[in-house]
Amino acid sequence: MSIFSSLFKPKQQKADISSILPQEIFEAGVLELKDIIAPSALKVTPKEINLGEKVLRSFFVISYPRFLSEGWFSPIINMDKVFDVSIFVHPIETSKVLRQFQRKVAEVQSQIHSREEKGLVRDPMLDVAYQDLENLRDQLQQAQEKLFDVGLYITIYGDSDSELDKAESEIKSILEAKLIYVKPALFQQEQGYKSTLPLGNDLLEVHSKLNSSPLSSLFPFTSFDLTSDKGILYGINRHNSSLVLFDRFSLENYNSIIFGKAGSGKSYATKLEILRTLMFDTDVIVIDPEREYEYMAEATGGRYFKISLNSEHHINPFDLPVPGPGESAANVLRSNIINLVGLFRLMMGGLSAEEDAIIDQAITETYALKDITVESDFRTIEPPLMSDFEMVLTGMEGGESLAQRLSKYTKGTWSGFINRPSNVDINRKFVVFSLRDMEDELKPIAMYIVTHYIWNAIRKELKKRLLVIDEAWWMMKSEDTASFLMGLVKRGRKYFLGVATITQDVGDFLKSPYGIPIITNSSIQILFKQSPTTIDELQKTFNLTDEEKYLLLESDRGEGIFFAGLKHVAIKNIASYTEDQIITSDPSQVLAIKKAKQDAMEDKEVALKAVNAELKEAEATNK
Repeated sequence: MSIFSSLFKPKQQKADISSILPQEIFEAGVLELKDIIAPSALKVTPKEINLGEKVLRSFFVISYPRFLSEGWFSPIINMDKVFDVSIFVHPIETSKVLRQFQRKVAEVQSQIHSREEKGLVRDPMLDVAYQDLENLRDQLQQAQEKLFDVGLYITIYGDSDSELDKAESEIKSILEAKLIYVKPALFQQEQGYKSTLPLGNDLLEVHSKLNSSPLSSLFPFTSFDLTSDKGILYGINRHNSSLVLFDRFSLENYNSIIFGKAGSGKSYATKLEILRTLMFDTDVIVIDPEREYEYMAEATGGRYFKISLNSEHHINPFDLPVPGPGESAANVLRSNIINLVGLFRLMMGGLSAEEDAIIDQAITETYALKDITVESDFRTIEPPLMSDFEMVLTGMEGGESLAQRLSKYTKGTWSGFINRPSNVDINRKFVVFSLRDMEDELKPIAMYIVTHYIWNAIRKELKKRLLVIDEAWWMMKSEDTASFLMGLVKRGRKYFLGVATITQDVGDFLKSPYGIPIITNSSIQILFKQSPTTIDELQKTFNLTDEEKYLLLESDRGEGIFFAGLKHVAIKNIASYTEDQIITSDPSQVLAIKKAKQDAMEDKEVALKAVNAELKEAEATNK
């Protein structure tokens, strides 16, 4: 009858359809998370599971040896296979265990006495078992150890049965060599798979009793990892996808060095480290020859100084730092004079022994001209300028030719660079000195002066700092600048300073007599993709295996090898979206960011004009 009634009420039915059908269609088309992640098909067999296009097999550990060495499970964790591991640890109540131990000890003791009464030879296995039980019972009673039911399950994945068989054979051979035996979860593959999912469900319930010490040896992160409880994230371990967390200030020195060909991701990795380091109460100073850190300085509220011939920022190389704790004015003055001699040697293209002595004397007299001696208070002095030094040099016997060679820095085209008082203040958490607009001929000189100025500021106040020298090969071109860089690397630790040296020219760096000492005094070394022409030299320097050598030749951008002390891992840099927007130097991304900022400014101007127009219209209406 309902069919007939519907025929006589077509309008009502149409109304019902129009009100319900769209909602039903919408609900039917909505996908839930489980619909997205679920495999296309699932087939469970006694020995394995077919999961979509993959085949998987689960195992459990059934037997352990009497002794377990530290890190015994690491070869499994670091296998280059796709697999899941679950470790279930169920604590056992100590009082209950002790009652069971009492019975077990009595049984073993009874067997030993029985053999003695029968005149049989002592059984070493019974003696060892008795000693182990007594020792463990004592440790349990003294709360030095606890006992646990431990389930260790492994699920391996493959594209075919043969691939699974190969992985199974490899796992068994590794574990059986350590007298650890596994079995496949026959007729329990579903429970085994569910037990290795990150759900915390122990459905297999195949347990072995382990006390605290052997259980601790099962902890997987003991090998091929650089994971500490403090520090910053350098990247992802390419071998086992663990996090590479490290604190450079926890090592014997705080220095690092990065090698990589152009476009390998050196500067990107450095900027990522800087961004994360700034969050841990560390001041960062960067010498930037290619203007790659400008946007980063702007985004983080840092200071950005452009050093060039026409720049408004100047550094006077004759500045003297205030002596720090344990330093005397005489030592500071003497050290600065030595550094200035090195600077003039660099500026004049080399000095003979006689010219070196004249320059040394002229510097001392230039300071004396301003009443600066070892007894002066360096906080109240007015340091001399380059023109004062030139004047003193001109009046000295044998100094006229030297003054003439120096004149281009005081009167010539390069006079705007260093012949003015310093007006640079680096009292900020993040400071960048850009040298991109400096002529190539002057870049080594500029880097020497800037680095020396930074060094004086560092010595003035003890703080946790990181000094980043990008494109350091500029400083390795001259013996004086390379020597000064090595001095920074060696002495930085006393002033809580880490020096990060970044370069792409591996050949020139290693040819310098100061290259190897800088490397050996850098506790952190990061190697990114290398050129075939330099890889052999790099392999010899860092004692790389052939596998590591080919890894560096084939690495993608941001991939390489991370050395920290005696440990090293293959690493891949990972940045969040926000970090990437701040630190990227990709030209297309930089242009897109600039365009977005420009569009935002234009939209803001349009909005302001609209608001002003509305205000004027409102004022006119009120009048």
